[in-house]
Amino acid sequence: MERKKITVAVTGLNNTDNPGPGVPVIRALLESDYFDVRIIGLAYENLEPGIYMENIADKVYSLPYPSLGTDELLKRLEYITSKEHIDVLIPNFDAELYTFMKSASRLKQMGIHTFMPTLEQFEERHKANLPEYGKKYGLKIPKSITISNLSEIYTIDKEFTYPVLVKGKFYDAYVCYSAEQVITQFNKLSSKWGVPVIIQEFIQGTEVNVIALGNGKGETIGAVPMRKQFITDKGKAWAGITLSDNKMLEITKDLISKTKWAGGMEMEMIKTTENEYYIIEINPRIPAWVYLAVGAGQNLPEALVRLALGENVKPFTSYEIGKMFIRYSYDLITDINKFQLLSINGEL
Repeated sequence: MERKKITVAVTGLNNTDNPGPGVPVIRALLESDYFDVRIIGLAYENLEPGIYMENIADKVYSLPYPSLGTDELLKRLEYITSKEHIDVLIPNFDAELYTFMKSASRLKQMGIHTFMPTLEQFEERHKANLPEYGKKYGLKIPKSITISNLSEIYTIDKEFTYPVLVKGKFYDAYVCYSAEQVITQFNKLSSKWGVPVIIQEFIQGTEVNVIALGNGKGETIGAVPMRKQFITDKGKAWAGITLSDNKMLEITKDLISKTKWAGGMEMEMIKTTENEYYIIEINPRIPAWVYLAVGAGQNLPEALVRLALGENVKPFTSYEIGKMFIRYSYDLITDINKFQLLSINGEL
């Protein structure tokens, strides 16, 4: 079968110790049997490693931060698509999703298709709203509160037993064993991501995750569960293995059915020794470990692009159990002139 030619723009090229999903999403699309893909990388920082990796992006453009305003971002995208004729855009950062979701109709006018959660779906699963979300959809959620200033920290021990998890508004989570440690992490997280900061009950157990893709009509197109084998100090999986766990899949499919979730999703869970599953986070996008799902037989980025184009996509029916991923560091050598070109011209 002749593959369909298509141009896809992808953000999240920060392939560091806190990796974005961009590079694994691109690798998945380049391995597609359905599409012949030209990749446009979109970068917010000029030192994102995915910019300089060989055989990843055909061309890279810099983007203004969403915090600078929707108009600035859309103006830049209008310029880029006038040169590249982007068919599909896949945003991969939580912090940029709100802007892209609000702008979906304007992007469509430019000829750019997206497939993302609705604003309601995005807002209601926020970390700060997770307890109410759990009640609404029948999920077990650890007790949590939000705090916006330092004075509230000294009331934590009235509601929680240490240790507690301290989580940023968008990213990062730290285990804290005292009020002093909470203060340190509150200052770090609030300066980086803003307030509120979330204090969450620490649940003992095994960290397990599910990557999933919903078609917006209540159907799960794909879902792959995995167990974290190695975790960084930022709480990121540095190694993982696919699991046979029907309960995890049942929880995921039930949530997608109830919410009619559109797009990628990651459900972060703790499995206790009593085989209870607590949802500690729901990320509204494809996670950075998506390439494990591809290796296990479910090319979810390819399916997402097809959904964005309005195609009918049949659900995956299986995946390989016992597939592992292990991340590694690699010294990438490049020339300073590439960095200078991107810095000066905004494209490479």
